[in-house]
Amino acid sequence: MSLTELENVIIAYEPVWAIGTGITATQEQAQQSHKLIRSLLTDLYNEAAAQSVVIQYGGSMNPENVKNLVAQPDIDGGLIGGASLNAKSFAKIINHSGQTDRTAR
Repeated sequence: MSLTELENVIIAYEPVWAIGTGITATQEQAQQSHKLIRSLLTDLYNEAAAQSVVIQYGGSMNPENVKNLVAQPDIDGGLIGGASLNAKSFAKIINHSGQTDRTAR
């Protein structure tokens, strides 16, 4: 994939053990995995390219854990699954996500 193509990439990460379980990685576990992904992108491309890629957490993000997950430096948001089925729950996630102070990612 070229650098130009990479500009259009969004990566969603979910631990295999979390798929369909409702179990969420701790903020530290999620950050560690996202940091590894960003590190691999740095190795394949460069630091600027790696920092420009949006990496979302996809493992059961909900109103109770969104704040701690998106506070991590390498987690750029969430790929929301079941929590989006309840409008009030989903609104809480969206409202919190809008309060984060992200750099140009």
